[in-house]
Amino acid sequence: MKLILLQKVTNLGGLGDLVDVKPGYGRNFLVPQGKAVAATAANIASFEARRAEYEARARELAAGADARRAKFEGASVTIAANASTEGKLYGSVSTRDIAEAFTAAGLPLQKSEVVMGEGPIRRTGEFDVVVHLHADVEATVKVIVVPEA
Repeated sequence: MKLILLQKVTNLGGLGDLVDVKPGYGRNFLVPQGKAVAATAANIASFEARRAEYEARARELAAGADARRAKFEGASVTIAANASTEGKLYGSVSTRDIAEAFTAAGLPLQKSEVVMGEGPIRRTGEFDVVVHLHADVEATVKVIVVPEA
């Protein structure tokens, strides 16, 4: 399926790129999210006519993500979880828990923006977690997991 990207997509391409993706990825994710349109002759002409508008919107989104990154740099949150005496959690701390903790602390965060490459946290301690705010903007935050009192 050939698509024109309307914004930068990580590991796929940038604004205005003509990409070939699997039909399900295009139909179920890229097009409904407004990240791409089908690469028909009419859509290509329409995109070229509105290219400046799309580029301005992309710069605006990137500037907003940079401003958010400044707020998140060095930020930390403490999460209390039910744990054994050895420090193993009865359960885990997931992306949802981290996003809710930051939102409660006054830094709005979506769970889809939290990247946990090693999976959920299953023990107490201090962890560095990557927050993916935009295709080019990431911040590292500290998550401190403590046992419940």
